[in-house]
Order: sequence, then C-alpha cells, then structure tokens
Amino acid sequence: MLDRRHLMKAIGAGLLATALPPAFGAGPAVIPLWPEGVPGARPELGPNRVDEDGRTTNITEPTLTVYPAAVDRPNGTAVIICPGGGYVRQSTRREGEQYAHWLGTLGITSFVLTYRQQEFGHPAPLRDVLRAVRLVRSQAARFKVQPDRIGVMGSSAGGHLAATAGTLYDHPLGRTGAELDKVSARPDFLMLMYPVIAMEGPAVHAGSRKALLGGSPKAADVELMSPERQVTPQTPPTLLIHTQADQAVPVENSILFYQALTRAKVPAEMYLFEQGSHGMGMRDGLGTASIWPRRAEEWLRARGLLDQAK
Repeated sequence: MLDRRHLMKAIGAGLLATALPPAFGAGPAVIPLWPEGVPGARPELGPNRVDEDGRTTNITEPTLTVYPAAVDRPNGTAVIICPGGGYVRQSTRREGEQYAHWLGTLGITSFVLTYRQQEFGHPAPLRDVLRAVRLVRSQAARFKVQPDRIGVMGSSAGGHLAATAGTLYDHPLGRTGAELDKVSARPDFLMLMYPVIAMEGPAVHAGSRKALLGGSPKAADVELMSPERQVTPQTPPTLLIHTQADQAVPVENSILFYQALTRAKVPAEMYLFEQGSHGMGMRDGLGTASIWPRRAEEWLRARGLLDQAK
C-alpha cells in the first residue's frame, strides 16, 4: 500500500502534476498515462483512432478519461475501467463510458483506460493498467478518492487485463524505472465482466492470446498471463459476471478464475446467467442477465465500497 514518503516523491517528481488539467471536476478530463514519454513509443503509427461507434484502435498514447461521481458527495471509491476488444480494439463507449456513467450514480469516480494492445503486445497492456492504478493512487486526494478503495473493472480482453492487474501487480514487468513505480499498483478489488482468463486449453480465446502474445507464444508467457495460475491469497476480492450463452469467451473462463480464488481463500462472488451475448455491456433485452448491475451494486455495498469515506 502507498505510504506518505512514496506519495510525496511521486508528486514531487512532477510527472503527474503536469498531466492533470487545472479544471478537473468540470467534466471528463483526459490524462496521458506517460507524460514523460511512452515506453517503447512508436510514433510512426500515428495517433489513437476512434470510430463513429466509439471503438478505439491504433492506441499509441495510453490515457485515462476521468468521470467524476455524479452525486454531490463522492463516496471515495474509484474504479479504473478497461474496455474489451480482443487486444485489437476497445469498446470505449459501450464498455467504458456507459459503465462510468452508471458507477457515477453510485458515487464512484471512474477512470476509463485506453491501453496499448496488439501494436505493442505483451507486456505493454500490463504496464499501462498498473501505471493507471499508481497514478490514481498517487493523486487520490486530488481526485477525491481513497487510496485504499481503488478497483479495476474490465470486460472480455479488458477483463483479462484487470485480472492480470490483480495477480501481477508487483511483477517486475510492470515497472519501467519511473519514480511512480514506488507507489503500490495493487487494486483493492476487481470487477470482471465475461473476462478472458485462459491462455490455453478448450476455454482459450485464441484471438486475444494471439494479439497479446503473438502467434507462437513462449510457454513462460502463456503461464504468466494465465491469471487463474497466478492467484495468491493477496489477490483482491473479485466479482465475476458471465453468461452460458457467450459464444466468444466461454463461461469456463470465469469459472476457472473463481475456482482459483476459492482455493486461495480470496473473497469472490460470481453470477452466471443463461442468456446474454458476449459484449452485452449494459444493453436492454438481456433477460435475467439485465439484473447484473443490481447484483454488482449489492456486492459493492456489501464490501463497504459505497459507504461514505470517513
């Protein structure tokens, strides 16, 4: 967990203060994750691209978009949101902005992460999500959140990224030598929507694995990036949502992670619904799966994450 000495060093380094706009609180603000320069930058690829459906591709400049809580008194909880898209694209609107607006009604401040993907490959996405946790934690007072109430939420491949944040938060690959590396990157909780978990076997989502690890990945990389194999008792409490009807990412992915959490005695809750297609987000017409936001709210409340911070 963050201590005061590391917090002051991170702030004093000046890397974050220059990235945050003075008008924070006036609306969604976009913050560069790496104001000092993206590790392994590829300027020849050009800027990030967003299509008319709100999908982001060609991500060369990772960012956080800030959505302040939509109530008068934020409760102090923060959620970093990782949209899905197979490490090829990101459904920023459907699995990012829409989640952020919903969480805002619960008093939660959200940060939609735009992370690097197939153009960079492993370990760039992991570094981006861990950098996001460190950045938010180091600037907790400015964002009006508690440094011990920072969660990561992800859908599909974004769920895989969130799960790796919860299992590899202290791994050397997640550090770049920056001063901010001294801030804890451990999320305090995870919310995983139909996540990619398995990197091999019958439940694997082959497209996500190829985009992240390449066509012929090393066995060591497959092992490391299989979150169900990296769970420890220190893995954060986790909520899992999935459907039996998911034809893209088999429901066994969530089951594998839940079983690993249970073996490690990590608090976990899982809701499996019969109907609901992959990428369902917060769409209407999902049958019984339409109730998932209520179940998620109940889970957050039961863990004290919707209580007003003292």
